[in-house]
Amino acid sequence: MTNENMLKTLKTYFGYTGFRPLQEEIISTILQKKDTLALMPTGGGKSICFQLPALMTEGTAIVISPLISLMKDQVEALQANGIPAYAINSANDETTNLQLKQACLQGKVKLLYISPERLLGEINFLLRDIRISLFAIDEAHCISQWGHDFRLEYTQLKSLRKFFPDVPIVALTATADKITRKDIIRQLDMRDPKVFISSFDRPNLSLEVRRGYQQKEKIRTISRFILRHRNESGIIYCMTRKGTEKVAELLSKEGFRVAVYHAGMSNAAREQAQDDFINDRIQIVCATIAFGMGIDKSNVRWVIHYNLPKSIESFYQEIGRAGRDGLPGETLLFYSLSDIILLTRFADESGQQEINMEKLNRMQQYAESDICRRRILLNYFGETMDHDCGNCDVCKNPPERFDGTIIVQKALSAMMRTEQNVGIHTLIDILKGFSTQEVLEKGYHNLKTFAAGRDVPTKDWRDYLLQMLNLGYFEIAYNENNHLKITEAGRKVLFGHERAWLVVIKREEHGNRTEKKKAKSPTATEAALFSEASREENLFETLRLLRKRLADQQAIPPYIVLSDKTLRLICERKPVTPDEFGEISGIGEFKKARYGEEFTQAIRRFLQKG
Repeated sequence: MTNENMLKTLKTYFGYTGFRPLQEEIISTILQKKDTLALMPTGGGKSICFQLPALMTEGTAIVISPLISLMKDQVEALQANGIPAYAINSANDETTNLQLKQACLQGKVKLLYISPERLLGEINFLLRDIRISLFAIDEAHCISQWGHDFRLEYTQLKSLRKFFPDVPIVALTATADKITRKDIIRQLDMRDPKVFISSFDRPNLSLEVRRGYQQKEKIRTISRFILRHRNESGIIYCMTRKGTEKVAELLSKEGFRVAVYHAGMSNAAREQAQDDFINDRIQIVCATIAFGMGIDKSNVRWVIHYNLPKSIESFYQEIGRAGRDGLPGETLLFYSLSDIILLTRFADESGQQEINMEKLNRMQQYAESDICRRRILLNYFGETMDHDCGNCDVCKNPPERFDGTIIVQKALSAMMRTEQNVGIHTLIDILKGFSTQEVLEKGYHNLKTFAAGRDVPTKDWRDYLLQMLNLGYFEIAYNENNHLKITEAGRKVLFGHERAWLVVIKREEHGNRTEKKKAKSPTATEAALFSEASREENLFETLRLLRKRLADQQAIPPYIVLSDKTLRLICERKPVTPDEFGEISGIGEFKKARYGEEFTQAIRRFLQKG
């Protein structure tokens, strides 16, 4: 398949004229029938990586997906682009499922979505009798016990290689560290897979952390936050079911359209809340982590964490629900000591205490750090960023820094001399010159670096090591007794090739970093720009209402008709003919034919009003 054919298919069905980073390479690899592991951030376009090859090859692509709601969302989006995609699951009656199986046997289905449990039941029946182009395993981190959302039924997918040795396997996930990636490959028995790791950077998302707030302060802050996002969808994640209900109750009293979602509700109540949110009948969902994976809603503009999440993987995936369309998204994280205590208890009671405690520690470190927050997130996933992002609360109000190269070199040298076989506590004991039992037994008191950092207080060493971890100078191998491993970035500092800048430690509690700016009267130029912006907002609102009406007529979510990003481009370009409408990014041939006339009519009427 040539690049020209790929681009033509992309434009015809999805309305895009170019690929996002790594999409083209991943699609080419899949078209060559090679096993593929793709890590792309939420909103990074990973679905097209298997959907496009499915359209360009003979047979049916089998997509394994963990949730009925997620299948429904993706199938509706594909059908809205004129693509024959369906799902076989328990939400269908048996007659519907039989009809779908018949359509598959006749070669009329390009993508068939199925749960891992249902897939195993069909291996010797439907799947044996149809031509399968590829297996796409979505949310592939669920197969690994090292992953943050392990699901036992996923482990049975290793039988795919046995039953279908010649069908390529494509594993996709938005969140998997090095250990989880290796485990996915092993569990699925993938053959010499090509691994693609897209940048985890989501520069359109702002990041902010606030600590120590009590309930009243949180609700007051959240209310002001939501008022800045009128008519824009958002999610508030809470740690407990009771928490979701309390927050929703308080926000409802203030007049916000809000629903609750947690595992303690009936299936019907959860489905109703999700359906209302997806279809823009409510603005806000207050939810536990049970909510989120099952939706591809592209116009979520903000995400708030009412409590500290249990891991960076969870946090990253949850904030990834905002700004999936590439437009700006805002995120806010609250946390307090009580969150740490409760999450520590959860980790202690889990079946994987050591792993879960380490993941919680990294999440706590993120929340408490004075380092650019985006750098911490990217370094966690093995991606080094050599500059601050400018779009997090730390960058907007930067702390004071100093040249800490000597401090970093002392710590890394001590790690190196122990052959990278110690954890944080033992490393500090070595640097401070403490003759503990382990230090004496291992002979670490004979190291050249023993007591090299005696002049730095123990508490400060913890802080500096946290900064070094967040800057990506070393990583923690939690599958090797939490031993510290020096990274390539760390080696550059250790051997004097680069300097290391650390944050000056200040023990006092910081208040809200954001300073209020005095309002000033707009200039004539600013007033004119504001007037033009208001006019465009009026057009956006007109088209948003049209989109909602068309979506309601088809019983599908508005963002499936057109995304917010596409709607913004329409407002900018103001097409007045269906052909001009079809040139907008995100509008393929099917949507051009279906919606072109109505949208351009609305634009013409708007322009005539002046």
